[in-house]
Amino acid sequence: MKAKITALVALSMLAASVHAKMKEKDYQALMCPDGFGVMEYKLIDNRRVDCLTSTHAIEVDFAYKWFEAVGQSLHYAKMTGKRAGVYLIMIKDNDEKHLRQMKELIRFYDLPIDVIEK
Repeated sequence: MKAKITALVALSMLAASVHAKMKEKDYQALMCPDGFGVMEYKLIDNRRVDCLTSTHAIEVDFAYKWFEAVGQSLHYAKMTGKRAGVYLIMIKDNDEKHLRQMKELIRFYDLPIDVIEK
């Protein structure tokens, strides 16, 4: 039993260190794999959509930056004619709070943004 607990602790530490080293672009690649959409789609104003699908212009960002993601996704949607989407990177204990705040704002203002949850 002690060996199993030690193995679980080691696995948890490894997962945490992997997440600590991952950058936003790594999460973009996981969220927007080949065949799903185009990563880093360049707009006419030289900004880049993190993931452009046939239906959505998706902004991928860390949860604590949700307010930036909302604005960026709306801009990308306007520029592409697609629906706005936000995918938050949820890796910290309080990230659920950020997701909840973003959803509340979207509901309150009836924003045309879809929250992408995988």
